[in-house]
Amino acid sequence: MQQPIRVLIIEDQPKIAHWLSEFLKQAHFEVLIAHDGRTGLQYFVSQKPDVILLDLMLPDMDGLDVCRAIRQQSDAFIIMITARVEETDRLIGLEIGADDYVTKPFSPREVVARIRALLRRASGALAQNSAQQRLLTCGALQLDPNKRLCTLNGEPINLTPTEFDILHTLMAQPGVPFTRERLINEALGYDYVGYERTIDVHIRNLRRKIEQDAQNPQYIQTVFGVGYRFAELPPT
Repeated sequence: MQQPIRVLIIEDQPKIAHWLSEFLKQAHFEVLIAHDGRTGLQYFVSQKPDVILLDLMLPDMDGLDVCRAIRQQSDAFIIMITARVEETDRLIGLEIGADDYVTKPFSPREVVARIRALLRRASGALAQNSAQQRLLTCGALQLDPNKRLCTLNGEPINLTPTEFDILHTLMAQPGVPFTRERLINEALGYDYVGYERTIDVHIRNLRRKIEQDAQNPQYIQTVFGVGYRFAELPPT
């Protein structure tokens, strides 16, 4: 029997955590609750959740620090929960490795929809992997979709699930310009409910990890007025 998907809620407001937990249980998820960051990290290590719902404003440590700590150890999906309205705050969370975010007040149905969208991407990747996708290589950069592994000069590069899916989509079609909307649709799924601006953050993260000079990118190129494309030829 397939194990239920385990969701860890790290939220300091008990009413919100309980309300969200009950709704997730009705959607057949297994739920854990932590009311502060340190307890959340302990649960993360001991219980190994598949998805983390992480409030950015926690009493004992900043939610961004919790996100960094989780991302250093795992590529589990992270959805931020934030009451901050400034776009900059949300983008910072994406820059340090979160996959998505919801803004308070939110509908629990929206949270469930976002979790299921992330999980569909993961299950879709597994199904594609069973068909033995081809190895993608450009110069010193190599992407193995079957192993979900990216290497540069033979050394593994730690990518989040979202970063991997975006890079895979671009590398599979070198030279083809992608609008942000098309990249969301093809890499993240038509039901992805994030914002187009988030693509820019994920691209910036990818460039920091794979480019020799992120300010002068050779692999992931900007197509002005359109979006992005992957290099047709390896960097010289």
